[in-house]
Amino acid sequence: MAFDWHSAELTRSTPVDANYKNSQNVRRFMLSECGEGFRFDRDFMAWIRNDTPKTLGDVVEEWKRKQCSI
Repeated sequence: MAFDWHSAELTRSTPVDANYKNSQNVRRFMLSECGEGFRFDRDFMAWIRNDTPKTLGDVVEEWKRKQCSI
């Protein structure tokens, strides 16, 4: 059974798998971790889906890292 990105409880340790979806559930999680300034953009979404194993914690840290370099 595939992970339900729309309603499952998300944590920093949730693995990003091949069935990953940029759902409202993920957006709420990212807003809670990164703050109101969080936004998905094409480059970031491509990085999330780049087939490199990662967790949502890695996704949070990458977004924060990119914000510090702007």
